[in-house]
Amino acid sequence: MGKMSRMQVEGEHGKLSRREMLKLGAGGLGSLAVAAPARAGAWTPGPRPTPRRPNLVIIMGDGIQPGEMSVAGNAIIQTPNMDRVANEGMRFRNTFVVNALCAPSRGTILTGLYSRRNGVIDNKFRSIGSGIPIFPELLHKEGYEVAFCGKSHVRGALREYYWDYYIGYVMQQPFFNAPIAEGFDGKTGSDEVIEGYSDDIITQGLVGWLEGHRDKPFCACLWLKAPHQPFLPPRHLALLYDDGTKIPKPDTFDEDLKGYPGKPRAFAHCDNKIGVDSTGVGTLEELVKKHYAATVGFDENIGRVLKVLEQSGKLDDTVIIVTADHGYFLGEWHFMDKRLMHEPSIRVPLLVRYPPLIKPGSLNDRMALNLDLAPTILDLAGVEIPSSVQGSSLVPLLEGNQAAPWRNDWFYAFYEYPGYNMVPKNRGIRTERYKLIEYWEQDPKEYELYDLQNDPDERHNLHGDAQYANLSKDLLRRLYELGREVGEM
Repeated sequence: MGKMSRMQVEGEHGKLSRREMLKLGAGGLGSLAVAAPARAGAWTPGPRPTPRRPNLVIIMGDGIQPGEMSVAGNAIIQTPNMDRVANEGMRFRNTFVVNALCAPSRGTILTGLYSRRNGVIDNKFRSIGSGIPIFPELLHKEGYEVAFCGKSHVRGALREYYWDYYIGYVMQQPFFNAPIAEGFDGKTGSDEVIEGYSDDIITQGLVGWLEGHRDKPFCACLWLKAPHQPFLPPRHLALLYDDGTKIPKPDTFDEDLKGYPGKPRAFAHCDNKIGVDSTGVGTLEELVKKHYAATVGFDENIGRVLKVLEQSGKLDDTVIIVTADHGYFLGEWHFMDKRLMHEPSIRVPLLVRYPPLIKPGSLNDRMALNLDLAPTILDLAGVEIPSSVQGSSLVPLLEGNQAAPWRNDWFYAFYEYPGYNMVPKNRGIRTERYKLIEYWEQDPKEYELYDLQNDPDERHNLHGDAQYANLSKDLLRRLYELGREVGEM
């Protein structure tokens, strides 16, 4: 039947072709449970580099707060597979994106470059700049098998690159019955509508590929859509929280009723509010319950990947990275969506599991960026990091080197205006303690300044307060200095 159907599955449905198995979607996958406890016993770091270069699996969700995990203390949502990766590896508690939007974040993760440097500044179907390498391309040149599975959100859906395995779609597609293309050995087939839940279909495609014979190290990107709006989970999770579960109201939820005191008009006039956003979500409970249920579906797909790697004996030889492309407002200031430089929008989970290198249950509070993922992946694989890359390898932190020199500030910029939800262009600088945000196209320019140590919820805008005039001036100078340095100004 040819290479596209070389892997077949037998079970209660009989012998199925690969395409038929994919069409089962959530119906064929929903009953799998893969949670496993962290292994007991003392941890001993292995030698580095390992005799065989590690496999790499990068799993990414779409719009997840780092607090949407039970391992982070969330009392409602249960995420046993993310918990496992954290408990058997390292959990970064201060990870951020440099542009809180789908396509720009993915462009940054692929290249290790800021948005203006890589060419993907917004969601308007941008291409990665000509001649700019992406990390899977560099890995392939050094002998890795490479796979891309899911949502890239960039022009061409990454089909112009070589992939040993590809299963994905162009731009945004529905959660159910999406047009998906699949391919092997550098050739991608045409888009076909496949019945079922697209994230489960994409994951099953990767699982099937991983079940095949892999005699080279591999790098697989599993970039899923959940829990992106409209926040649809797989069918078996549709009523997950319709059991009387109560959703606590964020402390800032009613700030809109007060006129957003202290906030600039650029912030107050955004359209990303619950009940105003075009997704049609009208209540806090509807938003959070749907978002959590879809995140649980994302967690289940992580478990499917862990299971196939464990069954094949490859799990401990594989670096598992779990993250998201940006955070998401879940009712803070009555907001949903992202884009603004406030903490719910820019913070993302980052979990890394690799027993030869990482002590189980490690926590790290350094400021990591999505900019750092490409150089980290290349470093772990022993592949030279291009001098143009703007991020820093996280490997010293993964090794537990507390004395490793690290950044103490970083630059943020969002560009898509006018656009969906009408969030004005904003940029800023974040240090370990302070944050200054500039809405640079307002007339006059508007600002927000926060002391995150004393005001982690960003409720008290200190800009304009004479007591903080020198701090504002210093941070603004540094913002412009950093902006020019990274090529964003």
